Amino acid sequence: MQTRNLTPVTGVEISGIDVRQVSDADFAAIEKFWLDRCLIVIKDQHLSPSELCDFSRRFGELEKPPASAGRRRDEEAPEMWVISNVIENGQPIGALGSGEAEWHTDMSYIPEPPSASVLYGREVVTNGGNTWYANMYAAAEALPADLRAAIEARQANHDSSYTSAGELRKGMSDVVDVKDAPGARHPIIRNHPVTGRDTIYLGRRTNSWIVGMEVPESDSLLDALWAHCTRDEFCYSHRWSPNDLLVWDNRSAIHRRDSFSADERRVMWRCQVRDGSFTAAAA
Repeated sequence: MQTRNLTPVTGVEISGIDVRQVSDADFAAIEKFWLDRCLIVIKDQHLSPSELCDFSRRFGELEKPPASAGRRRDEEAPEMWVISNVIENGQPIGALGSGEAEWHTDMSYIPEPPSASVLYGREVVTNGGNTWYANMYAAAEALPADLRAAIEARQANHDSSYTSAGELRKGMSDVVDVKDAPGARHPIIRNHPVTGRDTIYLGRRTNSWIVGMEVPESDSLLDALWAHCTRDEFCYSHRWSPNDLLVWDNRSAIHRRDSFSADERRVMWRCQVRDGSFTAAAA
């Protein structure tokens, strides 16, 4: 197993392994990289849907696909879902299309968001479609004192109405007042349940609201926080190669996706790992 850091603070690339045959000792090393660096990129894997689920399950119990996930790839791997722009027989085979996906934390709008997301590049595009990651440990450590004081002990509401691609979820209504947006409330500064390190937990910017604040004050503070957390020094941009396997810690990283041409096929397989240690406050 060979490794190299992708940036000074975010991500590690792992090569020379087959995740279908990883020993317990090697997996413990992989898991430590994931916890310490927020993101692992494992090159050149050749997985079936069930094999992807088997590896993902080593991080914990898998979540069922969310309602916005679209069609499953394989009935033998019901926990896996598809991120794709491909249309077959007039219907999308997966979710999120080819547009840009804004910075977000996966499924932060539920009371117990996933600990890990696993994404496998089955078919990738030649231009665009990069996935960006930002290390929220590093962002928390670099917080200016006044900004930290403003968010200390504060909670944010994480809107569940829209996907990260800006699409209104089925059965949801447009948000008119962010104070009334449905979703879960989480502390903005969280203590990671495994590493014990402080991290900033943001979800996504759209329709976010800092509980107890007037909207203009909340918007101003959130804008300053997002500008801080997405600074270049915290970020890594991943250009996909076929058969790349990425795993990131949703408790310590945010991510986004660049748009790409709808004329190119992009097919990604995805699993998410359940985490009962993060529990939302009552609304």
